[in-house]
Amino acid sequence: MAEVNHSTVSEFVLLGLCDTWELQIFFFLLLLVLYLIIVLGNIFIVILVITDSHLHSPMYFLLANLSFVDLWLSSVTTPKMITDLLKENKTISFGGCMCQILFVHFVGGGEMVLLVAMAYDRYVAICKPLHYVAIMSQRKCIWLVMISWTIGFVHSVSQLAVIVELPFCGPRVINSFFCDIPLVIELACINSHSLGILMNSDSGVLAMTCFVLLLISYTYILLTVRHHSKHGASKALSTCTAHIMVVVLFFGPCIFIYVWPLNITSVDKFLAVFYSVITPLLNPAIYTFRNKEMKVSLRKIKSQYRSLKWNL
Repeated sequence: MAEVNHSTVSEFVLLGLCDTWELQIFFFLLLLVLYLIIVLGNIFIVILVITDSHLHSPMYFLLANLSFVDLWLSSVTTPKMITDLLKENKTISFGGCMCQILFVHFVGGGEMVLLVAMAYDRYVAICKPLHYVAIMSQRKCIWLVMISWTIGFVHSVSQLAVIVELPFCGPRVINSFFCDIPLVIELACINSHSLGILMNSDSGVLAMTCFVLLLISYTYILLTVRHHSKHGASKALSTCTAHIMVVVLFFGPCIFIYVWPLNITSVDKFLAVFYSVITPLLNPAIYTFRNKEMKVSLRKIKSQYRSLKWNL
């Protein structure tokens, strides 16, 4: 066994989403449209936050970073999935597979911590409004973003360091549309059950820790909101509702895949599509159409566009 290493497997075969050609064409068109919306929507939010001075606040700074992360998360897997739908042989090189694992867990881990930072921002804004400017300074916001990226990087590199050293000698078929740790570990030429539990626990602990912190934060916020005026409580609840929707949409699939003991391939594959395509698609819509300041900024852009068009 010591003589066997990953060099005996130069590529993996991805089974993709479906088998029939008609369904592949349908999913190709659907996912292509959704991915274009993801790219344009998240880029638009980043540009909007940068260019509109009314959105230069900690909440929107963190929101712009979330949009950037969602764009990156979707781009790690979705373009490969879309192009593979038109291919008969869906393969990925060993190096490409390792890169997918690295970036999926890097960006995914970073997004979990970033969502906690956004919950902390709402906690300070609602529970300590008089000290908000002092606590959520520009320096603090930058540090929160840097911490999220650092934790995501350490999480992904620590897991990849184990995966790369595993011996792979066949089989090389992955029943999904991208490489992920539980699926790749199953292909190792060793008894990988204990290792799989350990690696899943790593991702599961990060996901559950962030999720519990979010539950505590929003519970405390909702309890505090009860003592506010009707108008203030309504505004706070509207903002928190949008955040909670994003948290549920992102953490639900992750917790099911990495914490749930049952391994149901069809369900895991659907949930993987959900957090890599649907969640990055819904985030811009949730924050844009449920946020008063964002809607005002959008109306301003529309009026400027109409004025420019009229002058031309």
